[in-house]
Amino acid sequence: MKAWLCETLDGIGAMRLQDLPTPEPKPGEVRIAIQAASLNFPDLLIVEGKYQFKPPLPFAPGCELAGVVKAVGEGVTHVKPGDRVLALVMHGAFAEEALADARTVVPIPDAIDFATAASFMFTYGTSYHALKDRAALQPGETLLVLGAAGGVGLAAVELGKLMGARVIAAASSAEKLAACRSRGADETIDYTTEDLKERVKALTGGRGVDVVYDPVGGDYSEAALRGMAWKGRFLVVGFANGEIPRIPLNLALLKGCDIVGVFWGGFVDRDPEGHRANLRQIMDWCVEGKLSGYVQTVYPLTDAATGHTAFLPG
Repeated sequence: MKAWLCETLDGIGAMRLQDLPTPEPKPGEVRIAIQAASLNFPDLLIVEGKYQFKPPLPFAPGCELAGVVKAVGEGVTHVKPGDRVLALVMHGAFAEEALADARTVVPIPDAIDFATAASFMFTYGTSYHALKDRAALQPGETLLVLGAAGGVGLAAVELGKLMGARVIAAASSAEKLAACRSRGADETIDYTTEDLKERVKALTGGRGVDVVYDPVGGDYSEAALRGMAWKGRFLVVGFANGEIPRIPLNLALLKGCDIVGVFWGGFVDRDPEGHRANLRQIMDWCVEGKLSGYVQTVYPLTDAATGHTAFLPG
């Protein structure tokens, strides 16, 4: 089988398309013929050794995939050869076939195509776990999404609206904010031209927001925390801008709020049934037309490096 391999942690340029033996599943594993694999921000970090998870070299990048089950290992009973499935592998998806831990493998409804299914887990999986399991977002609450035009940000906008929240989307351009409004955002903030804290105050009548979804980090995290309501929940999702903020903890004391870590990969590992249940709900909503399952561009496996390059900022 063909697979992209990173033999050094030198970024996209270290990737090479190579021929490898077809893997055989061990107990608790599933071998999947890959039909689609998604490209996410962590994939760019992994090939440079900058992600919290560092697979041993050499490795094939790619964390989430959709395809057809070819073989199952001992003890696997919930899927069988021929089933259409999606799976989380953390590495190995940019290949013709891959092995997946059976606990992360979920059947795909016939109404969902492979490319759409491969786009679910990181974006919608992370955001739904954050809003449902970590924030316990309630109908009628106000949700502020930072970096709202990114993959997980747009998913949080859609899910927040679907869960009954009033959604305020913050991003860095009018074009990005238009995309947020198209996904259901009630209000928007351009934090390159507007004061985030003051705008949040104005939009909430001085009360503040109940939940902050922050996949960005950097300077806007503290401003968002200062715009939080009493007993709010600040979701620490990631640091896409590369800067881990230093938060004055007296703000949490004064607002009686929670600062909540969202480590979706840890959740998948520790609560695989909860993960599968979340994905089933997300797919049900997609089949019902309540979520978009957005796919921007599709590249052939042989052109995976171009896809990585197109994903780079700027």
